[in-house]
Amino acid sequence: MATTLTDRLSRLVKTMRGQARITEGNVQEMLREVRMALLEADVALPVVRDFIARVKDKALGAEVVGSLSPGQALVGIVNRELAATMGEGVADINLATQPPAVILMAGLQGAGKTTTTAKLAKHLIERRRKKVLTVSADVYRPAAIDQLRVVTKQAGAEWFPSTANDQPLAIALAALDHAKKHYFDVLLVDTAGRLAIDEAMMREIRELHAAVKPVETLFVVDAMQGQDAINTAKAFKEALPLTGIVLTKMDGDSRGGAALSVRAITSAPIKFAGISEKIDGLEVFDADRHAGRVLGMGDIVGLVEEVQKGVDLAAAQKLVEKVKSGDSFDLNDFLSQISQMKKMGGLSGLMDKLPSQLAGKAGSLGQADVDRAERDMRRMEGIISSMTPLERRKPELLKAARKRRVAQGAGVQVQEVNRLLNQYEQMRDMMKKMKGGGMMKMLRRMGGMKGLGGMR
Repeated sequence: MATTLTDRLSRLVKTMRGQARITEGNVQEMLREVRMALLEADVALPVVRDFIARVKDKALGAEVVGSLSPGQALVGIVNRELAATMGEGVADINLATQPPAVILMAGLQGAGKTTTTAKLAKHLIERRRKKVLTVSADVYRPAAIDQLRVVTKQAGAEWFPSTANDQPLAIALAALDHAKKHYFDVLLVDTAGRLAIDEAMMREIRELHAAVKPVETLFVVDAMQGQDAINTAKAFKEALPLTGIVLTKMDGDSRGGAALSVRAITSAPIKFAGISEKIDGLEVFDADRHAGRVLGMGDIVGLVEEVQKGVDLAAAQKLVEKVKSGDSFDLNDFLSQISQMKKMGGLSGLMDKLPSQLAGKAGSLGQADVDRAERDMRRMEGIISSMTPLERRKPELLKAARKRRVAQGAGVQVQEVNRLLNQYEQMRDMMKKMKGGGMMKMLRRMGGMKGLGGMR
């Protein structure tokens, strides 16, 4: 949805350049483009009709303010209505109850409930400082219980054991009793999914809901489902009092219509979005920011948060002190910089949050080139990891024989080792200039660099 809608609206702003005001004619032209983009994104037809009607009503009564063109004003209206359709702002998770707060995870098989349960556990531990217990009531899918055990450990939460021979209701009640006795703040109940909606599944989850009385009932839905998400959302809304939605696989090659459709069908707020397969790949859903990303306006706040989350400030300060003291920038430091970039989601993850115009300039090489640059980063990690601790501290020791050994260990050609050493020397020289007060000159030079040319 993001790419299609952004492209269509960008073209519209260009074609409307020079027009002095918003008219019935140019509104109809814009709405036609928006309607086509939403339908192509698999947004449900009733949702599209309601959205278009609201935008038209707002647009015809709008005044073009200041230096804005009619096209820019219309994009602003679309942005506000997109945010309103997805819920406006942030709907945080509700834990205002006597502990343990029970959160019931519901959804179809394959939507990502089990992984999302662990991601949510990690979020609650790190962001809300809660003691979290997880339990699987899925006695049908092979290895579902063991999968939750593994991902719960990765999240740093505790797991309540269950077996495929137990009854789901008995499992949930036993876990709740354990959570009370051991003073857990939150109990996450991972329920069984099916490949399709059936009455037995709905009856079971209704019984679980009545027994454990969750403070939150989260509907986990695959953002790539498209029109199928509508039928699923309707069935779960009828069966359960849903309090929130978690959209998974938002980083996938999806058309994104589920974000609009499911919110409109269930009337439940979207609370979280799965943005990667990593255990920390869950973010609180902000409708305003997501609308901006859909329209190519970027998510600068999200970008700053990624940098703050990924950057090890203590390590960065240590590096600054090291350079100031006159110690040389070595390959251990170089490896640390690569690791910091990976923690922030890599180049593609950061560019995804840039406004489309900036991303277009930064990514003028194209997605294939960004992918290649990220492969190069992984290759550099492998090369440095193949070196001895002494070689990392003293790269000048790397002569022909040592380079051949390192290349063989990393599975690359010697030329790749030479290329890495050249890039390392460039960064080391930049660090020396920073020490010598030439930081502004260095930044001016960097401002003249095009794209990612050094990473080839």
